[in-house]
Parts: sequence; C-alpha cells; structure tokens
Amino acid sequence: MSSAERQEERAPLRIGDVAKLAGVTPRTIRYYEEIGLLPAPDAREPGAHRTYAPGAVERLTELIRLKNLLGVTLDGLKDLVEAEDNRAAMRREWHEGVEDPVRRREIMETLDDHARRQLELVRARRDEIAALETELLERRARIRRRLRELDDETAPA
Repeated sequence: MSSAERQEERAPLRIGDVAKLAGVTPRTIRYYEEIGLLPAPDAREPGAHRTYAPGAVERLTELIRLKNLLGVTLDGLKDLVEAEDNRAAMRREWHEGVEDPVRRREIMETLDDHARRQLELVRARRDEIAALETELLERRARIRRRLRELDDETAPA
C-alpha cells in the first residue's frame, strides 16, 4: 500500500461517506450520535461538515450487525455498547497493571457480569429463534398433511 493510500485511509470522512460505507443514511448516523450510540464527529470542517475518523465506519457497521443479529431495540443496543465500552475500559486498566488484589478481583467480577448479561441476551434471542423454528415446522407439517388429504380426495378410486 502506498503512503498516499495509507493517508487516504486515515483521512477524515464526511458523514455521507461514512453512511455509504456502512450502508445507512446520514440521518441514522445523526440519530445514533444523538442517543449516544456513536461518539460525536471528530471535527467540523469549514461550512459545518461533520467529519469522522475511519474507525467510525467500523463502529457503525458493528452496531448495525449487533442490532440485526440480536434483534434488540436501540435502547438494548445502547446497553450492550455501554457494557462493551465499560468492559474495554476495565481491560485497559487490567493490562496497565493493577497491583491491588481487591481491585483485580472487582475487575474480573465485573467482566464476568458483563459476559453473563451478554450471554443472556444471546441465549434469549436463540430461544426466540428456536421457538419460531418449532412453530414453522409445525405449520409446515399441518400444510403437508392437508396437501396429502387433498391428494387423497382427488385420487381416482
């Protein structure tokens, strides 16, 4: 990769560029900022254009993926993001070298609690999908049974 390409990768992106790369509208980005899912833009260019670091695309894409995958509301997504941000802060603190064994235990217990809550959400979603699958399988079995009945009615005697 040339230095010009690397510079372009690091260059600030306008809101329209971020929206296009993430597959959303600029309105979605502004709303996600308003409710705290995305941080405010890095800077404002002359003329009040929002500009973002290239990492904003990755964060936005991840938010959309989680929302779609887990089927959570925006409030639920915000809770997940806050928990993940807290987890990341605790990991940084841990890796910076926490000497106090009591604090080390607090960090680990908090990280475990975050992971537990995320697992609960994923498992609840999985259970909802499994219930839907069961319902669809039962529906299909009823339809196929009725099709066989129709075949029997129309079959020559």
